[in-house]
Amino acid sequence: MRVARHYLVSGRVQGVGFRHFVHRAARIEGLHGWVRNLPDGRVEAHAEGDYESVERFEWKIRQGPPASRVDEVDVMDVAVTSLDTGFAVR
Repeated sequence: MRVARHYLVSGRVQGVGFRHFVHRAARIEGLHGWVRNLPDGRVEAHAEGDYESVERFEWKIRQGPPASRVDEVDVMDVAVTSLDTGFAVR
């Protein structure tokens, strides 16, 4: 089953390679979507793919790369687009 989720990640997640970590995790899982920094210091991401892959991806971003500190991850289920766009760093 294909699912789509929107993430807002808080903590020390900018300037530590977090977006590229998310990008790599998404590509490993074969997900589609994007990741970007927000002006308030959070990172925002959208990921879409099969349920198990999205679950593994979410577990990875809750850990983050070694230099990061993830304090909170807000997750929202969103409508599936079924577009195969790859995964982009914005």
